[in-house]
Order: sequence, then structure tokens, then C-alpha cells
Amino acid sequence: MSSDIVIQVRNLSKCYEIYEKPQDRLLQMLSRGRKQFFKEFWALRDISFEVKQGETFGIIGRNGSGKSTLLQILAGTLAQTSGEALVKGRVAALLELGSGFNPEFTGRENVYLNGSVLGLTQREIEDRYDQIVEFADIGEFIDQPVKTYSSGMFVRLTFAVQAHIGSDILIIDEALSVGDIFFQQKCFRHLESLREQGVSIIFVSHDTQAMIKLCDRAIILKDGYLKNQGKAADMAAKYIELYYSQFYEDIDDKQGGQSFETVDSLPVKHSTQNSVSEALEVPTQFIYDFTSGNRYGSAVGLIEGVAISDSQGKTKASFHVGEEVILSLKIAPHSPDLCPLNIGFQIKNRLGQVVIGTNTCMIKKIMLPELFGRSFICQFRFDLSIFPDQYTISPAIAEYQDNVQLVYDWIDSATMFEVHAKGNLEQIGIFFPKIEARIGR
Repeated sequence: MSSDIVIQVRNLSKCYEIYEKPQDRLLQMLSRGRKQFFKEFWALRDISFEVKQGETFGIIGRNGSGKSTLLQILAGTLAQTSGEALVKGRVAALLELGSGFNPEFTGRENVYLNGSVLGLTQREIEDRYDQIVEFADIGEFIDQPVKTYSSGMFVRLTFAVQAHIGSDILIIDEALSVGDIFFQQKCFRHLESLREQGVSIIFVSHDTQAMIKLCDRAIILKDGYLKNQGKAADMAAKYIELYYSQFYEDIDDKQGGQSFETVDSLPVKHSTQNSVSEALEVPTQFIYDFTSGNRYGSAVGLIEGVAISDSQGKTKASFHVGEEVILSLKIAPHSPDLCPLNIGFQIKNRLGQVVIGTNTCMIKKIMLPELFGRSFICQFRFDLSIFPDQYTISPAIAEYQDNVQLVYDWIDSATMFEVHAKGNLEQIGIFFPKIEARIGR
């Protein structure tokens, strides 16, 4: 293993023995391997990857994909069936809420207990104690039994201990989703600080935006196999695509192979165009080629064209801060079974973070029945009060049925545009709202 590699996983596999009845375990012991009384379940199959020093490495996958098993092996609390996992340096792992804590002990006692388990001396714990308590920020509860803690207080104290023991590798499994937004922001800032100090971080989350923000690279696990690995932003987009592809395969199986399809024309009765059409600034040009972006859904092709233009309808790719723009989505003829459509978009920055996004359902824009099945244009008007940079547009059409989001057509990064400063910038940040300042007595 080279000097800059801190984790090296080669052909790692893990098999669990599943027994139908408790007595089968005894029979298996007595048989001395002559007969098998269990079923094999392979949680991991031939996983291989490397993590460099100072790198933040993401692991993403649906429940049951093998993420927790992999983390336990890396943390040293579980042995693999085959392959190898070489880990260099002290490891701190936040795998389960309150893991390693005695519920009868106070928070203060658990800090010392957990620190000792992680290999710290009494003096080292004392040197870090004030920092841990300040970071956790749970007040007088530090001297109360942890069994009285809320889940948020649990994760505050657990993260504070793990993040301040001076580890070389920090493993985090979904823990940050429990705390409030202020604590989450504090954690993310601390993780950035640890990364600058050369700490390697393994980050597991279903939050693709957090994955993009924090991670350099990531892998996707699916049914115990490593499906993809690469840049975090690419893997986040690929994960969403894989998730919905699997979802629609399941739906398709339940429906006996029947799936939604767009149609060229439908004999839909409707009133005259003037009775349903609102005044539009039709763009001078639409984009129809979306081969550069990831696209998925049960009715791919529903979004026929995308255009971003100025307030007069002139299609452009460059705007200035605060300029009013029109995002137009051309919707193809479609089956009335899909209606009413929920049409929306996301505008993402270089890190893949959503800076602007909405849909017709959120802004309570009703789709009139006269448009069901017909082609039409949906437009969104808004000001680009955002930081000068390059941005991508991801249009989508989806709907909620039985509390499940059904994606009909989603185009990730269908097109892009630039925002430039007009004169000197008067604000900092990523969003530039209209601000008025007043001074008086």
C-alpha cells in the first residue's frame, strides 16, 4: 500500500449464515461441515476501492445495499468472509446512534468511557473535554444519564467525541441527518476543517447534495455489488438514475410489463386555444438534444424542448446578476392518464447544489383539463439574483401517487448558462436578494 493510501479494499466479500430455526445453529456445529443447515446471504461481493489521505470518500446506496456491513468491516467491528481491507491509522466511527455509550452513565462519564475505548489516555481526554462539551452544546444535560437524551442530543455528543479524538480516519454513517440545521452546519464546517488537516473521511448518506458538497469521490453500492465509482457529483446523478430505474422495473413487474409511453396524437376533446392559453413570450429557440445529461423516468420524451431566455423571449446563454429570465419547457403530446402533470426544475451550481428550484404544484399553478394530452409550453419567470458563475438546468415532470413520487421525465443538466456581474458586486454569498438598508434615530 503506497504512502498516500490509508484504506485499500481488495475483492472484499461478506457472507452471512441465515438460519430458519435456532436449533439449526446447533445442528450445524454438530455436523462439522458435512451438511449445511443455513442459507447464504452475500451482503458484499468483490468490492475494491482505495481512499487517499485527506480525501473525503462517499458511499451511497439504497437500504440493504451493503453500506453498513462495509463500514463495520472498515471500522474493525466485523470480519470479512474473503478479500482484504487494509486500514492505516486510528479510526473513529460514528456508525449507530449512541453506539458505545452506556445509557445509565451521564454524558460526562460517557465522554471518558468512549474516549478510553477509542484509545485515548486519561490526560488526552481531559485535554479535549472542554472542546467536546462546547461542540456538543447540550448544556446541563452533560451531567444527566444519556438514557434521558433525545436523538438530537445523542448525535451531538457522539459526533463531538468522535470528531475530537485526533483520528486519522473518520467514518460517518447517516448520523448528521438527526441534528437540527444549525448543528448540521457546524458539523459540515468541522468536517471541512478535518479534511484540511489531512483527516480522511468516509461519508455515508442518502443526501446527495451533502455528498456532492463534502466528497471528492464516491462509490455506489447495489445489492452488495460496487456498481460505479468516480467523482461525487457524477455518482450522485447516477445514483438517482439507478434508483428510479429500479423503481420503475418494480412497477413494470407488478403491472405485467405495462408501462407509460408518450403518444404522438390523441383524440382529446378540448375548447379553443384562446380559452386556455396564457400570454407567453415564446423563446426564439429551444434545445432539443439532451444527450449530454442523464435522463430517466417512465415517460422519457415528455419534455420535448428546453429554453432559457430574457424577458422578451430571446434565447441566451449569458445573463447578468438580477436579470429577469424565462425558463420554458415544451411538453409533448401525452397520455391523459399521466395528468395533471407536476412540472418543475432545478438550477444547480458547480458543486451540484440546488440554488433555485420549484414546480407547478409547489407554486399552486393548476394545469387546466383542456390541456390534458395536448402539447403546450410551461414557463417560469424569475430573477437571477445569484452569484456570478456557471449553472445547469435540470427540468422534470413528476407526480405523487399514494405518497410515492413517480418521475415521468427527468433530465439532469439538460443545458447550462452563465451569470455575470454588472459592475461591482454589492453583496457576498450565493444568493443576491433585493436588500434595503435604513439608518435612523
